[in-house]
Amino acid sequence: MLSGERKEGGSPRFGKLHLPVGLWINSPRKQLAKLGRRWPSAASVKSSSSDTGSRSSEPLPPPPPHVELRRVGAVKAAGGASGSRAKRISQLFRGSGTGTTGSGGAGGPGAPGGAQRWASEKKLPELAAGVAPEPPLASRATAPPGVLKIFGAGLTSGANYKSVLATARSTARELVAEALERYGLASSPGSGPGDSSGVDAFALCDALGRPATAGMSSGEWQAEHLRVLGDSERPLLVQELWRARPGWARRFELRGREEARRLEQEAFGAADSDGTGAPSWRPQKNRSRAASGGAALASPGPGSGSGVPAGSGGKERSENLSLRRSVSELSLQGRRRRQQERRQQALSMAPGAADTQIVPADPGDFDQLTQCLIQAPSNRPYFLLLQGYQDAQDFVVYVMTREQHVFGRGGTSSSRCGSPGPYVDTFLNAPDILPRHCTVRAGPEPPAMVRPSRGAPVMHNGCLLLREAELHPGDLLGLGEHFLFMYKDPRTGGSGPARPPWLPARPGATPPGPGWAFSCRLCGRGLQERGEALAAYLDGREPVLRFRPREEEALLGEIVRTAASGAGDLPPLGPATLLALCVQHSARELELGHLPRLLGRLARLIKEAVWEKIKEIGDRQPENHPEGIPEVPLTPEAVSVELRPLMLWMANTTELLSFVQEKVLEMEKEADQEDPQLCNDLELCDEAMALLDEVIMCTFQQSVYYLTKTLYSTLPALLDSNPFTAGADLPGPGAELGAMPPGLRPTLGVFQAALELTSQCELHPDLVSQTFGYLFFFSNASLLNSLMERGQGRPFYQWSRAVQIRTNLDLVLDWLQGAGLGDIATEFFRKLSIAVNLLCVPRTSLLKASWSSLRTDHSTLTPAQLHHLLSHYQLGPGRGPPPAWDPPPAEQDAVDTGDIFESFSSHPPLILPLGSSRLRLTGPVTDDALHRELRRLRRLLWDLEQQELPANHRHGPPVASPP
Repeated sequence: MLSGERKEGGSPRFGKLHLPVGLWINSPRKQLAKLGRRWPSAASVKSSSSDTGSRSSEPLPPPPPHVELRRVGAVKAAGGASGSRAKRISQLFRGSGTGTTGSGGAGGPGAPGGAQRWASEKKLPELAAGVAPEPPLASRATAPPGVLKIFGAGLTSGANYKSVLATARSTARELVAEALERYGLASSPGSGPGDSSGVDAFALCDALGRPATAGMSSGEWQAEHLRVLGDSERPLLVQELWRARPGWARRFELRGREEARRLEQEAFGAADSDGTGAPSWRPQKNRSRAASGGAALASPGPGSGSGVPAGSGGKERSENLSLRRSVSELSLQGRRRRQQERRQQALSMAPGAADTQIVPADPGDFDQLTQCLIQAPSNRPYFLLLQGYQDAQDFVVYVMTREQHVFGRGGTSSSRCGSPGPYVDTFLNAPDILPRHCTVRAGPEPPAMVRPSRGAPVMHNGCLLLREAELHPGDLLGLGEHFLFMYKDPRTGGSGPARPPWLPARPGATPPGPGWAFSCRLCGRGLQERGEALAAYLDGREPVLRFRPREEEALLGEIVRTAASGAGDLPPLGPATLLALCVQHSARELELGHLPRLLGRLARLIKEAVWEKIKEIGDRQPENHPEGIPEVPLTPEAVSVELRPLMLWMANTTELLSFVQEKVLEMEKEADQEDPQLCNDLELCDEAMALLDEVIMCTFQQSVYYLTKTLYSTLPALLDSNPFTAGADLPGPGAELGAMPPGLRPTLGVFQAALELTSQCELHPDLVSQTFGYLFFFSNASLLNSLMERGQGRPFYQWSRAVQIRTNLDLVLDWLQGAGLGDIATEFFRKLSIAVNLLCVPRTSLLKASWSSLRTDHSTLTPAQLHHLLSHYQLGPGRGPPPAWDPPPAEQDAVDTGDIFESFSSHPPLILPLGSSRLRLTGPVTDDALHRELRRLRRLLWDLEQQELPANHRHGPPVASPP
């Protein structure tokens, strides 16, 4: 129903550069030489009215004065397209087509009155079939270029007009630039846009007037009407499709923009004062077909020779007029009658009309009165003006012609980059209206959305609008301090709310915030009712936390301090939930630029709290102990207590980061892409999210550091302990920690403490997997390095010792499988398992194997590691490795230079979780501890707001309802 929305720039951070490649190739200047060769006849045409200062290198001088536009390759005399079209219409209604021609009558001289006059009616289909149709618009738009005369209107002395090359795609602004260059008024490269000689200082005008004739005293052009063409209008199409009436002529003039606007306003003011207008633009009521006889029924002119005797033909002519009136004339008479009735109704509504008799008045007064009877559109949304700035210039109805409608004051092009001003649909000339003030989007389906620009004062139903909101039919929209509109959408069919939203609210409605409940003067409630509404908000379970920007720092600091100290009994993700409520309130209720500032302050507070906690743990667990004091290894219970605050911050920061990313993406989608501050806001948001990333990385690093430090002292027991002790039965899969062999309990105790800690802190599952992946990576590398190191100095690589190590490793993997970590453990312990499997091969089978077969079966081991295990394998006293175990010459270099130890620097990278946040911000708050903390923060904000008021304006604390 609405036209397509104007395409606007994408995101300011990822702008695209669109270069019109075909513009240089199709430029008219590049084709001047070609045009001169193709049209040799046009080059000889000269104008006596053009000045001598024109460029002599032009291949196309102006055409004769009586032709304003000549088509290339189709230059014809005899009046152009309008004359040919009128000629075809006259042929259609004249004689029988036998070749008889005349200047006046239908049948020529000697025609027998009525019978011959209407003989052509029987051949109308034949005549209509023989008339060549008008060329379609598409063929005209692709026609060759032509020469357009642009009159200087007194710009320079001695010049009457200049000829420019124009096509159907040439805009008025392009032709103004060409004409200024022809007149020698083109701006210099160093001049700015504000220079009077620039393109912006001139305008192309469509002038309508009387052509100069020999009988006129002055012999010059008599201009009577003038219209300023828009910069994007196509003058060639305007001239071809919009013809002047007979006796009038048109031409294009180049005038100063201010002068042209003044002349246009004077012309239209004079037309409105005398009830007449420009004949070329006003509807012509006499163009309806009166009779099929056409020109024969018109009043004969002098010397026409086609008149009908008054006595014999007058009655017949009147009968023909009454009997042969067309449907268009009958409709026109009914329309005139309805217009007359509306005029009389308008006069009857005037003050004092009941006491006076309605008499015929000036037709101009009737036109002005009928313009006051406005009928709103029935298929498009529109805005009804309730209060304006200047009554003489403001309209009553502003119709939305696009899905996106922009209100603003407009603006000129930028002097720095030359970019055009912001696109505006409705221009408002109040001083407090910004160049791009407000944007309304109304798609095919309701509701419409209204979004204020940054810093633009916009009121929605009496409330200050800071963010995008829904706009329903009947809503009031205030722009600045002067304009007030009512939004209407006839497409909804009256489905809007029966009660306008700007009327006083009913008692019992939820107040918007703590202080606003008492400051509201339109809600129609008493002081006691407002106090009850405030108490309901303070003690309610809705996930809402309202605050003013001045209270933001105190609120965020209180939430972060409570989470860092561990005071209260908040749920694990309680701090992230409270901080997300603050972010949500800023994104929905506060101004556009507030969210980036809040995110930056929030990220800095979290980083400072985490850094303080890391320093406290470092002071209790120093890297270097004093001499003489033995280092006490950390127990699983101690490390769990130390790491709990860091793990909580890692879990809360991860969920908060996901929530912030969603809000920033919404802000970028909803924001005005032409807002100059949008890029700065997005950069501030990126900096805040980078700080949150840093917090997650730091807490993860510290957590795995202390966990691996505890594991380092327990892992050697997997290589040294014997699971086959006397009286001990091997536990099955899923056994408890107490049922495991004593040598495996410390290591499994660390894994169990880490698993319980991540579960209690509700760490994201992706981070839980990566935490244990790093622990298993460290365990595999540490055990494999110990295995390689022990085989060098003493006999360690024996089948019996390998079976013990294999049994211990299987028991650990079975326990991890029961804990839900089997897949991760199997992946990271693969290299250690293959090395132990090699040592578990029976001696007889191992002696039969060759290097190539062992290399294929144990491909995970490097050549250096495989050669190290084989060369130190204990075959018996005095027996060395067989020659079949020697590596081939191609791999000898890798064996000699390769490292047999695993590197701890090749750990897997930390990948932050993707997807939506797990925070639940919809529905009532079900957790009692979180509800108590939410009530405490609401009362804290209420106290802060009351402290700013004078003592006699403060209100007592509302009565608290039981939790």
